[in-house]
Amino acid sequence: MPTTLTVNGRTETLDLPPDIPLLWALRDGLNLTGTKFGCGVAACGACTVHVDGQAVRSCQTALGDVAGASVTTIEGLGNPAALHAVQAAWAAAQVAQCGYCQSGQIMQAAALLAENPTPTDAQIDEAMSGNLCRCGTYPRIRAAVQDAATRLKEA
Repeated sequence: MPTTLTVNGRTETLDLPPDIPLLWALRDGLNLTGTKFGCGVAACGACTVHVDGQAVRSCQTALGDVAGASVTTIEGLGNPAALHAVQAAWAAAQVAQCGYCQSGQIMQAAALLAENPTPTDAQIDEAMSGNLCRCGTYPRIRAAVQDAATRLKEA
């Protein structure tokens, strides 16, 4: 049975099993490859997307569970001509090293700032703790989240 949802502002109907992970529906069904597979058990955060504004791990979210929902991936957060404040802060702080985890990190940070526009360092650390970075760029990530908070206030 087809599943209809909104992805990055567009209505999409996918003829995929409802129990397929959202991650694979996005990557294979819609060719949105910015969302990454990391661990498959929701422990690393590389697959983080927004579902109705909330950060979720798409590797453990079934497509059928998001029928009718609004999903935002890294491709829908901003674009090269108009970066989201978090993306701009990430670039300015040169957060990425290998870059593999960064789309999940950015999506988690954007969800944090939508909920709490002025987080403390401790709140940033707590919110970002489920997103792993093998390169260890955590100090840059925290600085970028702080910068993005400032950018959003000034916008």
